[in-house]
Amino acid sequence: MAALRAEAQGPFTPRSCVKMLTYSVYARLLNRISPRTQSDVLKPLLTSDVMMENRDHLVDFTIPQLLRWRVQHSADRVALREKDFGYWNNFTWKEYYDYVRHTALGLEKIGMKKGDKLALITDNIPEMLIVSVGTHVIGGISAGIYQTSLPDEIANILDYLDVSVVFCDDQEQVDKLIDVRDQIPRVRKVIYEDPRGMRGYRSDDWFMVIEDLYDLGKQAHQEDPQRFEELVDQGQPDDVCHFCLTSGTTGLPKGAMLTHRNYINMGIQLTKVDPLEEGDEYVSFLPFAWIGEQMNSFGVALATGITINFPESVETAMEDLAEIGPHFMFGAPRIYETLQSQIWLKFDDSYCLNRLFYQYFMKVGEKASIYRMSGKQMPLALRMQAWLGKILVFLPLINQIGMLRLRRAYTGGAALGPDLFTFYQALGVNLKQIYGQTEITGIAYMHRDGDVRPDTVGIALPETECKISEEGEILSRSPSVTPGYYKMPEETDELLAGGWLHSGDAGYIDDNGHLVVIDRLSDVMHSRSGEMFSPMFLENKLKFSPYIKEAVIFGDQRDYIAALINIDPIVVGKWAEDRGVSFSTFMDLSQKREVVELVHRQVVEFNKNVEKQHFKIRRFAVLYKLLDVDDGELTKTGKIRRKFIQEKYKDLYDALYDERVSQKKVEAFYQYQDGQTTTVQTTLEFFTMEEVA
Repeated sequence: MAALRAEAQGPFTPRSCVKMLTYSVYARLLNRISPRTQSDVLKPLLTSDVMMENRDHLVDFTIPQLLRWRVQHSADRVALREKDFGYWNNFTWKEYYDYVRHTALGLEKIGMKKGDKLALITDNIPEMLIVSVGTHVIGGISAGIYQTSLPDEIANILDYLDVSVVFCDDQEQVDKLIDVRDQIPRVRKVIYEDPRGMRGYRSDDWFMVIEDLYDLGKQAHQEDPQRFEELVDQGQPDDVCHFCLTSGTTGLPKGAMLTHRNYINMGIQLTKVDPLEEGDEYVSFLPFAWIGEQMNSFGVALATGITINFPESVETAMEDLAEIGPHFMFGAPRIYETLQSQIWLKFDDSYCLNRLFYQYFMKVGEKASIYRMSGKQMPLALRMQAWLGKILVFLPLINQIGMLRLRRAYTGGAALGPDLFTFYQALGVNLKQIYGQTEITGIAYMHRDGDVRPDTVGIALPETECKISEEGEILSRSPSVTPGYYKMPEETDELLAGGWLHSGDAGYIDDNGHLVVIDRLSDVMHSRSGEMFSPMFLENKLKFSPYIKEAVIFGDQRDYIAALINIDPIVVGKWAEDRGVSFSTFMDLSQKREVVELVHRQVVEFNKNVEKQHFKIRRFAVLYKLLDVDDGELTKTGKIRRKFIQEKYKDLYDALYDERVSQKKVEAFYQYQDGQTTTVQTTLEFFTMEEVA
């Protein structure tokens, strides 16, 4: 099987297509069996009627209690799997529970108690869940912090959340805490997982390797074998168990307090719409600090018994995803945009015949996707063409990117343009839009199979209510709604005014009952003539071009729309190399005349495809640097901080609306993750559409 798959993943040739067809048929027979759980291949799946009948009652459990229930029903099934030195290591549900016991009792031994807070600054590893759930057992509250956060930012968050214990995965994150140690006096202990480079820290009792924590827990269990189960029993479903930081599009992140019931209810309601089975594979590659990862790791995994796979590293995540071949995946739009660029590059490097096949069958796939998304019967001729395209082109392709066994893929966290949405459906990837926010535990609205509409985010999950306020704001009510923000009573009252969750997003419910999200209420713009438009919608449409990585649309109370555009350095870099255009840095590449003309063609195509005149871009400039999280231009989840960008690049914004300006000298300031800074001067050109060759 492995050899067959390896050959099927090779170049697109007639032989590989035959191999791919053989592999796909065989893989479909084992579609619900994990490729890594060899001992389970001959075992029937545990999808008992008892589980299905009792799942509504699972909301009355805490996360540790649900983990215990999972052990009682399927102790020997694989719960977690981690790749280390090229080998996948399995953790059964029983082993998962044992490690949680060691952790919880160890934390109690070092003085942690009910209500204390533990922060995690870590890549995706099994210990991030083990430590989190261990914290929940003793009544503590966990909180995720993005690994890319700078030391001062971490210090501010730890102080705001009153954190007393921090868990880090390696020396890089520990060193950030050392840099701000005098700013975080509440932190009593720093626990780390990877001891490499940490020998010199062992003499400082501020630090503790996780193995020592486990040993303390084992010792405590021997002294009092009943203590752990007593702690698990004491938890209540409405206890706050985790602080999830908001994305911070409008300012500093806020800590949303989430309960056990919030997570478990969301997992149960989601799987009522899209059922999952024990042993289904999921790859954990999203930042744990983001609600998108927590809802799968806490809610969905424990409610359904799926297996969570942890990549070897951030750098190998996409390769490991392809190796596992998950049954479902969830990612921010940026993930799918990156995959689209990779697909485009694969075919750009392919033979001429392959490119012609791809172009032809993509058009067929787009037509077929209309029927699939609407649940309508496809005409026989189109069905045969779509089947042929699937065999010759799309099956080998989606196998290479790890989507062969994928039943459903979800995107959320920001809007995904309808064009990109249709692109994946044309490939045969069942991509569906979800909508929610941190404060409602991630997912509240989603598409149903056979009722997928690219311009909507679907229908509310069971037990979720939706209405639109007089101002056009989306309001929701659900058992998954947060009790509020930590230490922010005024913001909490505003968030939950009238018993409804105020999303801050503008939208409406269409004639089919689907929710349509327009944009953030604060971001919806009006032209000087009063025409309303959504900059996010236009940005997503512009970003469908493989050459454009990011775009920032302006035009509020202006006579026309203008844009700052980021090129995709990988795609445009290859495009330049293929045409003999030399360049040294991203800044140099972005300002090449040939590149500007390429971007111009993308903008011309964009203007042809928008419906209204006031949607068309009049002026643009190609930005000399990539928008970056560390520079405050994007949130941790990749959303544009529009007001911040407009203020930061005020000179460029003003020049976009002064048609007398064709060039402007700028000083580019860069700050790297290690804190170093540099300044570079360049000349930025501004183009009015008629002036570009």
